[in-house]
Amino acid sequence: MNFLRGVMGGPSAGPQPSGAETIQKLCDRVASSTLLDDRRDAVRALKSLSKKYRLEVGIQAMEHLIHVLQTDRSDSEIIGYALDTLYNVISNDLEEEEQEENLPKQVDNLGSQFTEIFIKQQENVTLLLTLVEEFDFHVRWPGVKLLTSLLKQQGPQVQQIILVSPMGVSRLMDLLADSREVIRNDGVLLLQQLTKSNAAIQKIVAFENAFERLLDIITEEGNSDGGIVVEDCLLLLQNLLKNNNSNQNFFKEGSYIQRMKPWFEVGDDNCGWSAQKVTNLHLMLQLVRVLVSPTNPPGATSSCQKAMFHCGLLQQLCTILMATGVPADILTETINTVSEVIRGCQMNQDYFASVNAPSNPPRPAIVVLLMSMVNERQPFVLRCAVLYCFQCFLYKNQKGQGEIVSTLLPSTIDATGSSVSAGQLLCGGLFSTDSLSNWCAAVALAHALQENATLKEQLLRVQLATSIGNPPVSLLQQCTNILSQGSKVQTRVGLLMLLCTWLSNCSIAVTHFLHNPANVPFLTGQIAENLGEEEQLVQGLCALLLGISIYYNDNSLENYRKEKLKQLIEKRIGRENFIEKLGFISKHELYSRAAQKPQPSFSSPDHMMFDHEFTKLVKELEGVISKAIYKSSEEDKKEEEVKKTLEQHDNIVTHYKKVIREQDQELEELKQRINTLTSQNEQLQATVTQQVSQIQQHKDQYNLLKVQLGKDTQHHNSHSDTFQMNGIQVEEVSKLKEELEEWKNKHELLQVQLREKDSMIEKLKSSQLEMGTTEQSSQTSKSGGLEHNSELQELEMLRSQIQLQSAEISKLQMENQKLQVMNTAADPVSGGSGATAVNSSELEGRLQQEIRELKSEVKALSEEKESLKQHLDSSSSTVAILQDEKSKLQQEVAESKKEQDDLLVLLADQDQKLSALKIKLKDLGVPVEDEDDIESGDQADEDEDGDEEEQD
Repeated sequence: MNFLRGVMGGPSAGPQPSGAETIQKLCDRVASSTLLDDRRDAVRALKSLSKKYRLEVGIQAMEHLIHVLQTDRSDSEIIGYALDTLYNVISNDLEEEEQEENLPKQVDNLGSQFTEIFIKQQENVTLLLTLVEEFDFHVRWPGVKLLTSLLKQQGPQVQQIILVSPMGVSRLMDLLADSREVIRNDGVLLLQQLTKSNAAIQKIVAFENAFERLLDIITEEGNSDGGIVVEDCLLLLQNLLKNNNSNQNFFKEGSYIQRMKPWFEVGDDNCGWSAQKVTNLHLMLQLVRVLVSPTNPPGATSSCQKAMFHCGLLQQLCTILMATGVPADILTETINTVSEVIRGCQMNQDYFASVNAPSNPPRPAIVVLLMSMVNERQPFVLRCAVLYCFQCFLYKNQKGQGEIVSTLLPSTIDATGSSVSAGQLLCGGLFSTDSLSNWCAAVALAHALQENATLKEQLLRVQLATSIGNPPVSLLQQCTNILSQGSKVQTRVGLLMLLCTWLSNCSIAVTHFLHNPANVPFLTGQIAENLGEEEQLVQGLCALLLGISIYYNDNSLENYRKEKLKQLIEKRIGRENFIEKLGFISKHELYSRAAQKPQPSFSSPDHMMFDHEFTKLVKELEGVISKAIYKSSEEDKKEEEVKKTLEQHDNIVTHYKKVIREQDQELEELKQRINTLTSQNEQLQATVTQQVSQIQQHKDQYNLLKVQLGKDTQHHNSHSDTFQMNGIQVEEVSKLKEELEEWKNKHELLQVQLREKDSMIEKLKSSQLEMGTTEQSSQTSKSGGLEHNSELQELEMLRSQIQLQSAEISKLQMENQKLQVMNTAADPVSGGSGATAVNSSELEGRLQQEIRELKSEVKALSEEKESLKQHLDSSSSTVAILQDEKSKLQQEVAESKKEQDDLLVLLADQDQKLSALKIKLKDLGVPVEDEDDIESGDQADEDEDGDEEEQD
């Protein structure tokens, strides 16, 4: 530590060492010190010196720092210091002092040189990738920054090293999932540098689920309202998708286009947008354009356009387009984005044609945009964007072209003038005093005629009222009149492009153009003059227009036949001079710029000369016009004959195409009918199969019922057995009735006996004083008590019989319920078979006989069921009768029990009275029998009673 104090400028006696000497001592300390703390302090000191003494630290310490990264992996602190030091050496982030010195080139070279030294050993980059995997913040974050700086300095070389490193790209993708936002955000910056101009790495990153993670981050940060993190994610998405068809297809197939819709949800109040929101939304719109760029393969672009329509993204963009308060640059970029989303897609073009601006009365969005295009007070970039939108709307859209041209025709012009049409706006721009409006309107009208011969002929009917009192002139004549008036170059170029597009491949338009005797002399005069450099472009376009008038001439005008026009060129211009002037077009610098891409992008209005689609027409016609000029009359005749032959051939081909088209339609109709009949046949077969299975099921059910009914018939034949099985017999019922009658008779007999006993008691009372009769009465009472005991036994027997009868009645009820369940099961079978008979009436005749048999058999089953039901009803009535008799019998038994209780009480009283009488008799001296004699007499009486019961 004392060493460090001296190095870092602490108090010392001698002179202070220089920076290079200090760095050298620190490097020696890092290399030679055995203590980790000393090495760590030395690396920390190098880090503090690395910004001021960048060159010295880089030259002397880089090797030692790399060695620290390799050997001291266990200490995260020293690793972090080493990574920070290397970052300060390699990075080009200047300090304020260095910025004031204004040495950017030297610094750039220095960072690049140190990067080259570091990556010379590929193991260093691999080591850095391993350190980035560490979760420790002090290691991972400086590692990410250092790797980003290496990619900025030597991008392709570092990309190649990472690409060949095992799982190199996948390790870096884990940074997006880090919970620490600083590392995650710097990871996005790292991936930006990693994916620049490297399709292989772009594909790996995309298939490592980068789209999902980046879109999640954008959503978490608040979409367009988010901060600079959203901007970084959008830039990374652009790197992954731009000019990468594989990733674009993966993005579309992964349904990520649908997740872009919430980006463009703006509120009603669009005032006060922050600069960051404008930047974010601008990048989001550019990302949409990347997916539908005209430079992409047509199939990929078309599928993305359809996906954007179905998910509502196009509708959302049109909402921004018609919203108020949107910043001008966002509005311009939105127009460009909508343009490419609808370009060449009929479905999207139709939707855009139906969009109305929120005005009163509502106006079509196309009309509102055209009003901005022909308004010279609007910004130049906005007018270019509207023109591009109109071109994309008409691209391969014959329906839209027809709608635009129809607004110019006399039959469709609004006589009241209450609303402005697209055609009126184009005509107004075409003849306004603003040359830029002239050019834009001419190009827009040319796109309405592109590759549409029918509309070219219809546009010849358009008549314009030039001034009051003068007759109207045709649109074609008015264009040539403005040309001859010597207007601005931009206006003349626009009108010439319109005329060339209009006359190409349309002989009737050529005839109308040549019918005006002033047109051909004007063109030849313009071509023949030797004008300045600015007028050379006009001369070339005039030569092209005259060449079109020759090439597409049908020789219907005698004075302007092909041969005469060629002779005119030969006399007044010269063929070589004509071809040279014609070549001025393709040699022009602005022509080359316009031919590069469809979108009109110009640095200033003065450079706005050529249209992209017109450059294609020039390429197509320049060669054939040059050949046509040098052809002789005989060759023209031969060519005419060939043309006629080709026209006849084309007519024949067209006829056969029409026939084939009609046959294709008929074939499609027949295929549809075949498909319909096939589906109906399959449905009928399925119905037949289902009904056959139902019939088989009914057959099975019928056989099962037949077996069951066979058993029931056997039970019905043996009627007594059936009732025996159910626990009830008619004979038993009669026996029970007889037993009840017997019990009733016995009850009456007991009543008689009770009355007799009562009378005997009365007699005993009357014979108290008579000694002889006392003994007899005593014997009588004994015999009566024995008879009472026997009656009680008989009552118990009767009670047990009644309980048995109750059990038998319950069994009968259970059997009755079972029969009812069987009857209810038989009912739906009968009903179902009837329904089946109705449903199966459409089947073959061989099934009808079986159905009729089933009907008859089910009817027989129904009759059997009715008979069983009657038996059940009779059984139920019998059970009810028995229950009534049982209740009556129970009541009678209860009454008899009560009478027996009363009789027992009387007998007890009689016994007491007899014992009292015996005592009195003994007191009077009357002899009384002993108890033994009485018991022997009682035993004899019991024997006699037993004999009587056996006889019964």
